[in-house]
Order: sequence, then C-alpha cells, then structure tokens
Amino acid sequence: MRNEFEIAFNEITEMRSLPREIVLEALQTALISAYRRDAGASAAQRVEAKLDATTGRARIYVEKEVVDDVMNFNTEVDLEKARYYDPEANLGDMVMVGVEGTTKKFGRIAAQTAKQVILQKIREAERNALYEEFSGKEGDLMVGTVQSINSNLVTLSLGRTEAVLPRAQQIPGEKYKPHDKIRTYVLEVKRTNRGPSIVVSRAHRNMLRRLLEYEVPEIYNGQVEIKNIAREAGHRSKVAVAALQEGIDPVGACVGIRGIRIQNIVKELHDEKIDVIEWNPDQEEFIKKALSPARVTGVYLEDDPDAGRTATVVVPDDQLSLAIGREGQNARLAAKLTGWRIDIKSVTEAVGDAIAKIETPAFADIKTRTAEMLPDVKRILEKKSASRVISPEEYTALGKFADMVERRLLATRENARKARIDELNAVRATLPRKAFETPVTALDLPDSYIEALQPMDNVGEIMLRFLIDEDRLRHMLSGQGRDALARVQIALDRLMLEVDQPKEEPQAEVAPAPEAVEAVAEDEETVIPAAFGDEHLVVETPKKVERKPEAPKVATPPAPQEEVDYGDLSFEDDEDTFAPGTKESQQKKKKERQQRRELVFDEDRGVQVVKRKRKGGRQRDSWGMDEE
Repeated sequence: MRNEFEIAFNEITEMRSLPREIVLEALQTALISAYRRDAGASAAQRVEAKLDATTGRARIYVEKEVVDDVMNFNTEVDLEKARYYDPEANLGDMVMVGVEGTTKKFGRIAAQTAKQVILQKIREAERNALYEEFSGKEGDLMVGTVQSINSNLVTLSLGRTEAVLPRAQQIPGEKYKPHDKIRTYVLEVKRTNRGPSIVVSRAHRNMLRRLLEYEVPEIYNGQVEIKNIAREAGHRSKVAVAALQEGIDPVGACVGIRGIRIQNIVKELHDEKIDVIEWNPDQEEFIKKALSPARVTGVYLEDDPDAGRTATVVVPDDQLSLAIGREGQNARLAAKLTGWRIDIKSVTEAVGDAIAKIETPAFADIKTRTAEMLPDVKRILEKKSASRVISPEEYTALGKFADMVERRLLATRENARKARIDELNAVRATLPRKAFETPVTALDLPDSYIEALQPMDNVGEIMLRFLIDEDRLRHMLSGQGRDALARVQIALDRLMLEVDQPKEEPQAEVAPAPEAVEAVAEDEETVIPAAFGDEHLVVETPKKVERKPEAPKVATPPAPQEEVDYGDLSFEDDEDTFAPGTKESQQKKKKERQQRRELVFDEDRGVQVVKRKRKGGRQRDSWGMDEE
C-alpha cells in the first residue's frame, strides 16, 4: 500500500504536469533551505539532501571538518564518526556527514521556509514548462475561449495559461462574447516573471496561410505552393498560388468542389472575401490576374532605377471603378501581392495622354508612325466627349493606339536611362553576390517592415539603395516609425555576419634574420621619458661598426660645440621670493629645469648626450648618467 508521501508526490506531478525529477529537486532544495534556517548554517558550508520518492525518507548531509576535540557540532566531527561515512578520512579533512533526526527537529519557521521554497520552485518549473510548450507553437493556430473583453484587448484561455488578442490584431467588425471559442494565430511568445506572455492574432496574413494549409490537402502535402498573400482583414484578401506538380490546378484545389474549401475559410474569417490567383512568372500576366475581377487591356512595366518599379495598367472605361475597388482596395492589394506600384488608367484617358505626348517635338517620330491611326482616334474621342455610343470595335482601336504609343514611350525612356543603369551595375558589382540571392523575408524584421520592403525583391537591392538612394527607403518605411531605417540597417548587418566567409589560415610567425635585425637597429632612435614629465629625450643608438684589426689609438680632439647659455648653474632655492602662479615663479621653474640639464660630448660613442641631475630622494647617483 502506498504511503501518504507518495500519493501527495504523484498528485503534484499530475496536477502541475511536471516531471518527477523537477518536483523531487524542488523538495530537496526546500529541505536544504529549512536546515540552513534551523541550524543557522552559513552559505559557504556545503549541504546536500537526498529524498526517496517512494518512501518519503529524507536524509541531509553536511560538510564538516575532522578534528580531535569537537567544539561546534554543526561544523566539526570527530575522526571515528567521520570514518563511518568516509573510511579514508584523516584529521583536517572535510567530510560529508549525515544529520540524524533533522526533519523531526525542524521548528515552525524552518517548516514554513521549506513550504515557501517548494511552492516557489514548483511555480518556476511550471512557468518554464509553459514557455517551452507554447514557444514551440509560435506561428501555429490554437483555439481559445474568451474570458474577458475590454476596449483594448480580449483575454483568451488556452487551458493552462492565458493569451491576449489586442485590438490591432482583431478583425474589424467582429464581435466577441464570453465563453466563445475562436481560432487564433499565435503571433508572439515572450518569457516574463509571471509566466509566458502570449499574443495571438486573427488579422495576420499568416493566419490565412495556416487555414489554407488545414483546408487544402494539396498545400499541406507540398503539391501547391502559396507564393504570396495580401490581406486587409475583414474586407478582402488575395492569394497567389502555384502548382509544383504537373496536372494540378492550383486555383481549383484551393477553391474546392462548388467552393466548399474556400467557403469554410470565409466563414472562419467573418465573411472576408478571398481571391485565389494563379502565380505567373510573367509579371504582366501576373498583374492582370492580380487585378481580377476587372478586365485589363494592357500592362506596361517600367523599372526605373531611382523611382522604382511602376506598372501602368490600362482598363476599359466601364472596368475602371472595378479595377480600383472601393477606396482603392483592389489596386492596393494587387500592388502588395505583386510588389509593383500600379497606376490604373482608362482607355480614353490613356489615349488622351498619348496624343498630348506625341504632339511634342521630342516624339515626332512616334507621330509619324501613328499618322494613319490618328484621325480615327481623334474622331472616336470626339464621339466619346459628345456622349455618343461607342462600339466595341472602336474601343479596340483606341486600345491598339494606346498600346503602340505606350510601348514606344517605354523604349525611349529605357534608352535614355542606360547610363544610369550602367552606373548602378558598377555599384551592384561591389556588393556580395549572395545578398542578391537572399529574399527580403530573411531579414529579422517585423512583418510590416517586410511588407513595405517587398518591392525590393532581395536583400542586395536594399543594400544598393542604402548606397545610392536612401531617401527612397525612407519613403517606403515612412509609416514604420522614426528608427525604421536604423532597424533595417541593423538587420542587414546581422544577416551579413551570418554569411559564411572563407576563414584565413593563421600564418606562422617567422623570426627575422639577424642581418635584418641589425639593419633595422642601425638607424633606430630610443625615446627616453623625461624624468620631470615635461618632455622626452631622443638618444641616438650607436651604429654597429664592423670590427677591424686594432690600430694604435690616436687622441681625437672633441668637435667644437656652440656654447649654450643656461644661465646661473647654482642650485640655490628661492621659493619664497615669488608668489606661486606669477610670471616670475614660472620663469624661475623654467630656469631650474634648465639647470638640471647639461650637454656633454661622449668621446667613446662620438655623439652628444644630455646629462641631467635627479631630484632629491633618488637612490642612485645624483646625475642621470654614469659619466662624469
């Protein structure tokens, strides 16, 4: 039959969902703290506790010194008892000795201390276990129960912990009630002193990605890939998908039979409209599909190195409002999905702009090429301005004229910017090639930053803009805060540090040849710090001279030196004569420094050296050199 300790021990592990080892460690730590509190043991003394999880028997071992005569039973032990625990113990050794009847002698304060330590350790272990559990679920979907609602956030229960749904991450227009079960996307998990802080979202675009993965088996199995998602929560979303396996219709797989798959997602997202578009490597075709349900007459791409990528889209007059969408929503989502800035025009507007441009002398050649079509185009425009009915064939003629002029203008502008492109290519060649192969999503930045920088395509383009056009980056990040540009720069630096660089092998140090050392030492000058801290003295190192057979020494008279007037060389002290800080005292100090120096000629070296007198109290000769 199990005892009470084992029952309580198993109950704690099951109720708190903690491993047995962690609970056992908490109990042992509590016993050690209780013993220290009861016996008054210092923190320097080693104390260990062992607990049997089955029987509940606890033993405490304390480090004590082996002595002949025990004066303090808490820190000392005699040799006989020490050898019971360690047969090789000798006098002066430190031995771990068991304490008898410790837990029974614990007082009320020690027991209360043990209780507090147990609770604290279990709470810490529970918080760590919760963080480890939910940090692995970051970026996944979870179902939570609404607990409380206020103006700023909604508190959800996830079972063992809680999560918050901020207002910015809620779907506009969606209402929540207590005890409602809602599906959310785990946006962020942070470690805090009170346990993990979990932030969930229903407005994030990755929630739509996860819902598509759950509802569409082809996406989950990797047969269909989600290229990009543009979402305005609660209103409309656009999803670009591509088939990775032949014979699969990516749009049909996502929509399902009679739209059953996409309808389940629409209901989950509060009746949000979802457009599923097939991704196309041809950017013109991709932009046409991204603007659906509107029909597009023509798309003209212009990748300006300074102004950025702009797509001019021409649509029929009756499709203009549909292409732009309510408050520009359709055009805005298409721009986010494709990464191009989209300028939408009606056919009539595009033809009017084309006629105005070809009338200028700079585009006289275009006017010549379109001379046959120009009269008919002007007639149709007059008919349009008179509010008369225009046939589909006439709209087609207008579209052909606009297409011819737009493509001719694009070619003209492309030729004009060749010099600028060559200049940018020269700068691009100085950047790492791997940077142009790294997508923007590899940067450690928030999703709003990634979405704003998406038109750059890769990290290399962002680095290029930092060098040639920082204002454009600042404009793209205008809605992200003042420090947005600095955060992008830091993310770029971190990413570039992670790029594998070829490691240079350490070169072995080679000792210089003796001849090289001698050659360097020939012209070397030695700088000697001044004894008084006011200047440095430069003493020439004597040059090495090859030894020759000794010749009779001939006395050479010293070279004549110019006499230097150092003033009076007496060492009398007149400190009381002048007040400190006056002009006279400064002159006196300068004179004293000069008096402690003397220029002499060294006959052995053949050079002129400086002798200086040391200050009083030095334990050497009175002069700084041995020569007299």
